[in-house]
Amino acid sequence: MDSLRIPSGCSCDHWRVVPPLIRPPLLLVEDDDQLSEMLAGLLSEAGYNVTVARDGQTGLHNGLTHTYDVMVIDRGLPAIEGSDLVARLRRQGVATPILMLTARGTVTDRIHGLDAGAEDYLVKPFNVDELLARVRALHRRHEDRAESISLGSRLLLVNERRVVANRPDTPADGLGDSAEGIDDVDLSGRECELLRVLASRPNRVFTRDELIARVFDDAETPGAVDTYVHYLRRKLGKECVRTVHGMGYRIGSI
Repeated sequence: MDSLRIPSGCSCDHWRVVPPLIRPPLLLVEDDDQLSEMLAGLLSEAGYNVTVARDGQTGLHNGLTHTYDVMVIDRGLPAIEGSDLVARLRRQGVATPILMLTARGTVTDRIHGLDAGAEDYLVKPFNVDELLARVRALHRRHEDRAESISLGSRLLLVNERRVVANRPDTPADGLGDSAEGIDDVDLSGRECELLRVLASRPNRVFTRDELIARVFDDAETPGAVDTYVHYLRRKLGKECVRTVHGMGYRIGSI
């Protein structure tokens, strides 16, 4: 295969790392069966939970209905072209860092891909070590990014673990006086992460199993989810998390 360069004398063990308790979810959109299988294997060995889509339409569906830490998207895709797929995801509010792969290496092509909303751009054939390094960099960016998520009348400041009034003059660090009638609310680490996951996809229903995997990795029973939903409702109001019977939970009104 001429789409990637594996350093001579190296085995896949060269890239293997000890997987974390929660494997970061990664979406790979690549229509070349052989290349996608190889990349999925390498990324899996590097510690990622890889979902593979082989056309742009499937990639768009996955990107809009699931939460990923990183996306790797090929430029030349059937159904929806790669840069168009990236642009559609961005228009729908998906902020996941994206690495675009392409056989087109001109400056114009790179500019087009970056302008569509991709954070990085890698031309085929590429070195696998470089690909994995770029994915790691995007994942760090995803983890380290200072986040604030709108909750309607309030704002979740992820790094501060605090919910504050959502108003134009709210200081960037979340400190200062709240708007009249709305008090700041401090959250525990688990409460904040649960609220962040739910609020990051306001139109999606999360099952208890999904929330356990993302927030309560050391929990032995689904009851932990219900307990922390109760805590959030007690602090932020009964409507902050909605129960979708038979399915799970989604963000409500805060």
